Amino acid sequence: MHAMVLKRLREPLEWSELPDRVPGPGEVRIKVGACGVCRTDLHVVDGELPHPEVPIIPGHEIVGLIDAVGSGVVGLRVGERVGVPWLGHTCGTCPYCAEHRENLCDDPLFTGYTRDGGFATSVIADARFAFPLGESGADVDLAPLLCAGLIGWRSLSFAGAGKRVGLYGFGAAAHIVAQVMRYEGRSTFAFTRPGDVAAQTFARSLGAVWAGGSDEMPPEPLDAAIIFATVGDLIPLALRAVRKGGRVVCAGIHMSDVPRFPYQDLWEERQLVSVANLTRQNGLDFLSLAPRMGIDVKTTQYPLRQANEALADLRAGRFEGAAVLVP
Repeated sequence: MHAMVLKRLREPLEWSELPDRVPGPGEVRIKVGACGVCRTDLHVVDGELPHPEVPIIPGHEIVGLIDAVGSGVVGLRVGERVGVPWLGHTCGTCPYCAEHRENLCDDPLFTGYTRDGGFATSVIADARFAFPLGESGADVDLAPLLCAGLIGWRSLSFAGAGKRVGLYGFGAAAHIVAQVMRYEGRSTFAFTRPGDVAAQTFARSLGAVWAGGSDEMPPEPLDAAIIFATVGDLIPLALRAVRKGGRVVCAGIHMSDVPRFPYQDLWEERQLVSVANLTRQNGLDFLSLAPRMGIDVKTTQYPLRQANEALADLRAGRFEGAAVLVP
């Protein structure tokens, strides 16, 4: 197998040839067809997440075909197309797992962070966290759904049933969530970097009723706001943008420090919550609904060997939608 390996934090990934791996009990081996490039991959490469495992193969938006099955695997077969998300393993025994809140597991493994991921031609996955995808749709189009789509879906559920929802940071996740909201009959208010006319135009093309800079206030109070950008300074701005009793959802796994802000911004029962990871049920629910929502994922493809270029372009905001690596 070949892979782009992170051998040292804050340095480029290295093209490497590795021995083929054999799935153990409860595992499957997947021939990777496509792997999305997520902002969390940047956090891994940049050493912004605690207790990093190096060397590591990044990548956690994986789509591919099972080509080997370990002992004890039930419900999956060789030749089946599956998707592998960020949450790659849970203990099943801690209090959070017992409460069906496995996204908060005390002893988890994360794909592309604490277990090898999909910036490779092949990957080993816990069979319990490999979602059957069926045959509809191209691998490249499905890959971003495995994180950008899933975390957006969970974040939207946390935002509540309000009709007016603001999205701060209009990247891979937001451009999917905007289409989910259009399907559900909600109104999207898109907040981009100040002056990013291209991103604002892109948001309107996906149904946003308003698009402007993150330094602007929306034309009417929002029921909720979801922050996908990793900028802590956006939290007070989002709190000011939501109505009394509104909710601000922080969707990123990493964010810069939150600045001091007056209590007045939080008062009147406004709520500030974070979203951590996802559950398998989130995955099953979203992936079963996605085909009927008419989601058109905009992707920019890169050969696997160009993973460093894809990460650099993501960091600089050089594309709309999502980047996807193809072996």
